Amino acid sequence: MSLRGRAGRARAIVVIMSEGAVQYWYNLSTGQVESATGKGQGKDVMGPYPTRAAAQQALESARARTEAWDEEDRRWDDK
Repeated sequence: MSLRGRAGRARAIVVIMSEGAVQYWYNLSTGQVESATGKGQGKDVMGPYPTRAAAQQALESARARTEAWDEEDRRWDDK
């Protein structure tokens, strides 16, 4: 699964959260949702997400974004 787009540029999703808001991460090693107080190492987590439910769907959300970007790249390459 690649996060590289046209010309090899890395793509990022930025989530703006209000100060003091509870944040959640999805731990790739454990498959569990974690809050800031019990968060695993940065290399093991995806996030932050604004809700526990959003963090639980982290892998599906990443897969859907990657598929959409791949389709965009295919359309771009066909021009």
